[in-house]
Amino acid sequence: MSCSIVEKTLYLIQSKDPILKLQGARDIRRLTKSSLHYRRHFSDAVKHLVDMLRSESFETNEAALLALLNLSVKNEGNKKSIIDAGALEPIIGFLQSDNTTLQEHATASLLTLSASSITKPILSSFGVIPLLVNILRSGTPQAKVDAIMTLYNLSTSQGNLTLILQTQPIPSIVALLKLCKKSSKTAEKCTALIESLMCYEDSREALKSEEGGILAIVEVLEIGSLQSRERAVGALLMMCQSDRCKYRELILREGVIPGLLELTVKGADKSREKSQTLLRLLRDSPYERSQFRPDTLENIVLNLISQIDGKEQSGKTQGLLAEVIQVSMDQSLRLLHQRAIVCTPVDLSVSGCAPEIPST
Repeated sequence: MSCSIVEKTLYLIQSKDPILKLQGARDIRRLTKSSLHYRRHFSDAVKHLVDMLRSESFETNEAALLALLNLSVKNEGNKKSIIDAGALEPIIGFLQSDNTTLQEHATASLLTLSASSITKPILSSFGVIPLLVNILRSGTPQAKVDAIMTLYNLSTSQGNLTLILQTQPIPSIVALLKLCKKSSKTAEKCTALIESLMCYEDSREALKSEEGGILAIVEVLEIGSLQSRERAVGALLMMCQSDRCKYRELILREGVIPGLLELTVKGADKSREKSQTLLRLLRDSPYERSQFRPDTLENIVLNLISQIDGKEQSGKTQGLLAEVIQVSMDQSLRLLHQRAIVCTPVDLSVSGCAPEIPST
């Protein structure tokens, strides 16, 4: 039965009749939505679908683009075939289109194509990185989500992080991070990309200068997913390690201490290690310790660090953690008030958690 369906659909997509080709593309999209089997069997349709991307008909463009998107999900062979057939040129054209629907589909297509080590350098060579950052600045909410996922995928390929840096992406990434739920996959990719960019002084300076930029990272550290929290700590740690005098007070001002202390007690090994290192950098003061009252946050953190230098946390450490949270209550209330006057975040998280996006 499946063989006859494949043969019939391939007949439609190969037809010279545009109506039949359109039906064939729609059938391929439907059949490959959740079937690895059909994605393999319709590999011969790739060239015909790519040809349809050059049509002047919106319906034809959309049907072909969505069919190709589904064919590329979790299929490395189809990804390469789609690029080899010349799909990137029309897809990039759609990325710059005034038609937001085609723009969204094109961004989603690049997301699936970027989930391959083979295709990442090819995509960057076609100049998609600055176009994706433009989507971050002015695209639809869904296109922005797919753009940040794609940029993260591309950032893991050698040389691409420098290309991303050249687009000055920090303001756009921070803007998206502020809007999305801090526990979402979107926040995770935003924070991961920011952490990677923190190895450059231009990016550190951009984050420092962006209003609410460091605060957004601190919020992820407090309520993000485990992976996001580790990335957030890593970003702040890189800032402080690069120039402690420049960034220490800025980080402390945003109320980072309670979240860091929680990670030193409850975090995974890597998060705990990073948190402890950052706390040590934050606790040191150019003033004599005697200038602080015994119950100040500075002194309590110093005492706490002395308890967590080893691998085992004692009951005393737990008590000090509670004390720190109590002492920092005034600061936390101030931050809560500041966040309350900002519009409520929306969940811009794309469904699913793999680099591959869901079929459409």
